[in-house]
Amino acid sequence: MPQAASPLKSRISDDMKSAMKAGEKERLGTIRLILSAIKQQEVDSRKDLQDEDILAILDKMSKQRRESIDQYEKAGRDDLAGKEKAELEILQTYLPSQLDDEAITALIDEAIKATGAEAMKDMGKVMGILKPKMQGRADMAAVSAQVKSRLS
Repeated sequence: MPQAASPLKSRISDDMKSAMKAGEKERLGTIRLILSAIKQQEVDSRKDLQDEDILAILDKMSKQRRESIDQYEKAGRDDLAGKEKAELEILQTYLPSQLDDEAITALIDEAIKATGAEAMKDMGKVMGILKPKMQGRADMAAVSAQVKSRLS
């Protein structure tokens, strides 16, 4: 029996239709990129994606935009950085609200306690607990750096 379509995927498709009707070219372009990435992953994995899979894709796309913004700003290309920032804002409308620093620290403390982690060799266990809780809600590279500093 086929799984029901992901509510997040349905929302993104509905938003694409409304962006078309409203003539919002930039928003429409970004939403099409999102749907294309989802479709590519579904074809590659031969299954319909669920919300957590789509969140992982959105998180990856957001990370790519942040890295591009950083590179463009360093190169003095504010025009291109602005385009990436606009895409990032649209991507973030589909991600859960971001965790603040206190919440991230609390989750890291909790994961370290739960795993009994004491050294760098335990980092995989800690990140294994944190990733599902934080996917799309925090910059995982920054979280990883925090865990690293705590375990070394």
